[in-house]
Amino acid sequence: MYNNSFFKKILLVASVVFLYSCDKDYNEIGGDLIGENNFDFKKETYSVSGYNQKTGPIQSNNLEVNPLGIYSSTNFGETTANFNTQLTLPALITSVSTKPFVESVVLSIPYYTDAAQTKTNADGSHVYALDSIYGPDKAKMKLSIYESGYFMRDADPIGGFQQSQKYFTDQNTEFDNLKIPTRLNDNADKAQNDEFFFNPAEHVVVTTDTVTKVKSTAYIAPGMKLNLNKDYFKAKIIDAVNSGKLASNEVFKNYFRGLYFKMEKSGGGQGNLAMLNFKGGKITIIYNEDLVSTTGGATTRVKKTIVLNMTGNTVSLLNNDFSANGSAYDALPITGNTTEGDEKLFLKGGDGSVAVLELFDKTDVKGYDANGVLTGPNKISDQLDDLRNPADGKKILINEANLVFHIDAAAMANTYEPQRIYLYDFNNNRPLTDYYLDPTTNSANPKKSKIVLDGIIKKDATSKKGVTYKIRVTNQIRNLINNKDSINVKLGLVVTEDIGIITSYKLKTPNTFISQAPKASVMNPLGTILYSGKSTVAEAKRLKLEIYYTKPN
Repeated sequence: MYNNSFFKKILLVASVVFLYSCDKDYNEIGGDLIGENNFDFKKETYSVSGYNQKTGPIQSNNLEVNPLGIYSSTNFGETTANFNTQLTLPALITSVSTKPFVESVVLSIPYYTDAAQTKTNADGSHVYALDSIYGPDKAKMKLSIYESGYFMRDADPIGGFQQSQKYFTDQNTEFDNLKIPTRLNDNADKAQNDEFFFNPAEHVVVTTDTVTKVKSTAYIAPGMKLNLNKDYFKAKIIDAVNSGKLASNEVFKNYFRGLYFKMEKSGGGQGNLAMLNFKGGKITIIYNEDLVSTTGGATTRVKKTIVLNMTGNTVSLLNNDFSANGSAYDALPITGNTTEGDEKLFLKGGDGSVAVLELFDKTDVKGYDANGVLTGPNKISDQLDDLRNPADGKKILINEANLVFHIDAAAMANTYEPQRIYLYDFNNNRPLTDYYLDPTTNSANPKKSKIVLDGIIKKDATSKKGVTYKIRVTNQIRNLINNKDSINVKLGLVVTEDIGIITSYKLKTPNTFISQAPKASVMNPLGTILYSGKSTVAEAKRLKLEIYYTKPN
């Protein structure tokens, strides 16, 4: 009996291990399909050429997240990110009673934090690590917040107000010139202005119950929390209520045109930059006023609150000095070598650059007619023609196709790296078929969805620095081979802040090669340098189209 029971236990454990192994293998294949374990599939590599294309100033209004601060890079120079936002009223206010007194005006904007590194202490307090912040830790900068004098229209008058108004990355001077010159964050605490820094400390709020007199402590996650000028807001907001300035958002947004955030260096520091959810920000005005009873005529002093949300029109304003730090990026032409390709691909977010890729060799000395008979040149790569028209008449079955991009590790050794890149149809400014056919999602972090499509940085286990990015183009290649009328479109490659955002934003000055670029790239302040497919690049680092396939007997 004992031996039989023991045998059953061993069998059960072995089954669990086997199933776990199967699940592990499945997950690995799902995340890195075939890849190094390509079974008995055959592999061929094909040429890919690529060149750099700068965007110049680009549309940057109403982004989901925005940079604020100063970011310095040895590869791409220095960027100062300012910001302008309209304010909106969640509740309309038509009257204020007598003797209003402003108790406090507080601006608050949440910071992104790294949940994996957050620690909870025994007393309920926390130790946070900030996420999406780039540059020296706790770097000091000069932050000035002003009332904006620039009215941000919803619709563009050019074209009869039929399209949304566009605002661009290079409009900082216009907004700066129209600001109301009274600094609103004029608190004596320099950490709120002249020596501002992105503080990872949580906010501690102690309150006392008015009846029991018992104190309670609340812990609020890190965020920008600034005391604004009370007299200014009393005159501008409270005193304007009875004249109808807060009776509708349309009137209010024209009367108080928003806030302008201006960043400058403080002392000799280089500063740093954080990605912020300004839409989650607000101004809270707490004031006291006298209320007269409608029955007994008695006067009661009451406390009230006005909230101004940062949910109106916004614009990310970028001042770029691409020549700073001896950046090689500054010397790049607006459009790279479209004939031979560039050796390195510079991907830069914001007011940055796109890499344009062309699959397959450009050699075109032969073609095929509808019956597969050889003809002369047909403006289609001979490599693609041969895949469509195999000599033995047996079409190959594409199991997987990838583009593997090798990072210039030496150039990127001492700088922040974008965690993901995005490949799209450059001709038509839309995702590839592989994007749409990838069903994978990540409820905890939607930015990490589409893991079969990939594009996520692969890092060295020791150095923790990026080595490669891989993007799956299996269905793109299948369509090209199986459908002879499919066009081998140019592909665009960019850094991305959010893989779920696929819309494009307009360039301020479009040219022959480019008129728009992915919005999610405008949101990302970082850049990276990748090796291209040019023949002068070392074989081990060269960009190639890798196709794994099987062929019928």
